[in-house]
Amino acid sequence: MSHLTIYAEANSETPIFSSADFAEITEQLRQAGIRIERWNADQALADDADNEAIIAAYQEDIDRLVAERGYQTWDVVSMRADHPNKDAFRRKFLDEHTHAEDEVRFFVRGQGLFVIHENGMVYSILCEKDDLISVPAETKHWFDMGPNPNFTAIRLFNNPEGWVANFTNDEIAARFPFLDN
Repeated sequence: MSHLTIYAEANSETPIFSSADFAEITEQLRQAGIRIERWNADQALADDADNEAIIAAYQEDIDRLVAERGYQTWDVVSMRADHPNKDAFRRKFLDEHTHAEDEVRFFVRGQGLFVIHENGMVYSILCEKDDLISVPAETKHWFDMGPNPNFTAIRLFNNPEGWVANFTNDEIAARFPFLDN
């Protein structure tokens, strides 16, 4: 179940908001300029569906975002608990960073924790299957796939070269809860 917890950046111990109600999550994030929505596949998707089938199942929603936001490329990424480099990949995303473009992820399967640090607040968003999140360009954030990652996501990019991070060198991420899966 998707979940949003909001903290003041100075207090990682006591949340000021916490909810699993998707309407409440959507409203809180909208006020912060963060897009979240739910997608449903246009067709049945087998557990072992390949990347082409995954894209085809969500092509209508992808096309809508491309028309609306001008994204140029998209792909499918998966991470499993048995991946030999999972710890290195997790560490890479756990440091606060920004991007020159939106970071757009749709969770086809599994879960991931996006944490946004904006205007003195920290928004910890547990995204699950069927959740799309769009972190606006230049927004400070980090991502935690947890110690036992298990997700498949569609990524959309403005930049054909894909994901380019600009790290802030702020150690704030270490002060807030991580994903425990």
